[in-house]
Amino acid sequence: MAFSYPSRGKSALLLEDGSLHLGSGIGAFGTAIGELCFNTSMSGYQEILSDPSYAEQIIVFSFPHIGNVGVCQADDESERVYARGCIFAQKPSESSSWRSEDDFSAWLASRAVIGVYGLDTRALVRGLRDGGAQKAAIINEERAFFSKKAGLKKIRDWSGLLGAELARGVASKEQYRWQEPNEDKDKDKDKDKDKGKDKGLVENHGRAKRDKRLHIVAIDFGIKRNILRRLSQCGARVTVVPPTSSDASILQLEPDGIFLSNGPGDPAASARYADSMLKPLLSSNIPIFGICLGFQLLSHAFGARSEKMSFGHHGANHPVQEIQTGRVEITSQNHSFMVSLGSLPDELEATHISLFDKSLEGFSAKNSPIFAVQYHPEASPGPHDSCYLFDRFFNDCRKYSASKASKRK
Repeated sequence: MAFSYPSRGKSALLLEDGSLHLGSGIGAFGTAIGELCFNTSMSGYQEILSDPSYAEQIIVFSFPHIGNVGVCQADDESERVYARGCIFAQKPSESSSWRSEDDFSAWLASRAVIGVYGLDTRALVRGLRDGGAQKAAIINEERAFFSKKAGLKKIRDWSGLLGAELARGVASKEQYRWQEPNEDKDKDKDKDKDKGKDKGLVENHGRAKRDKRLHIVAIDFGIKRNILRRLSQCGARVTVVPPTSSDASILQLEPDGIFLSNGPGDPAASARYADSMLKPLLSSNIPIFGICLGFQLLSHAFGARSEKMSFGHHGANHPVQEIQTGRVEITSQNHSFMVSLGSLPDELEATHISLFDKSLEGFSAKNSPIFAVQYHPEASPGPHDSCYLFDRFFNDCRKYSASKASKRK
């Protein structure tokens, strides 16, 4: 059966259940298949779309005002966009910000991202909340017809996120030393150190001083740039390694701490290769901090289980409670899988719990400096309630570094 678009647009969202939602297109032309999810953040649309954790997903933005601050290259979380598409209630507005460098629609098109607006996003979000995530096709075609039957076949033939190993596809293939993009092109920065003081970025640290500080090895499963900035702002020299690195190659770098990043896909699939690297590191006594997929992969290395969630956690307003103190922090989250609380082994202690659904949000090893959280403490976008976790990690790293130094004497 062929479907003819009405004159108001040639764009649509087709769901696995057969429902078709008509709208108008923005960004790139084409058709893409992915899992539909919704994000409740009120800001940070550029950071959300450029987060590699959204690989093979179509994002419904529940907040209606998108595009009003334009886009800025410094806000990209990765070199490209891995999300399959995005859905908006209203046509993204023209930018009104002194920082804006480009139009949002042009930014989407330049990154081959399909967008559709004019849909009832409230109804879509309710449907996902009540019925769970669905596979879907996002369509923005120049031609006037497409086959709904063929579209449904493509959707149903797509294997989905369950069982999908996606981290290796978005992560770096080579080891590198982190520095702010374009940092090496600024030849005169040492002559004008006050020029960028309000940026709060890593270029404000002199390289010579940074090299004498802590060395953090960040394992890239789809890492965001703002995580690397946060690690550097704490004064660390940061080396990023691929997700397929061996434990021996990581130990050879003599890290003072190991960081496990966020990333996309099913953690059980990524654990098939990550376990061989992580399990030996658990007994190294090196401080380890994991977030998001890193949290899930650490749990697998300890013997816990993960499972697919109904519609996941995607937003910057998720309340999480620290179990020991009762303290509540509002967190930024983006994950479609969770670690089963009941599967935690004896050597791990649950530290944080979601106040939305009581799912596990954090754990700590009882006898080693290892801890992890399911959410994003770098908060890009989102509140900064969880920044203390970086302080905790760096305190652990300083203690470990001091113990190494004392053994050498």
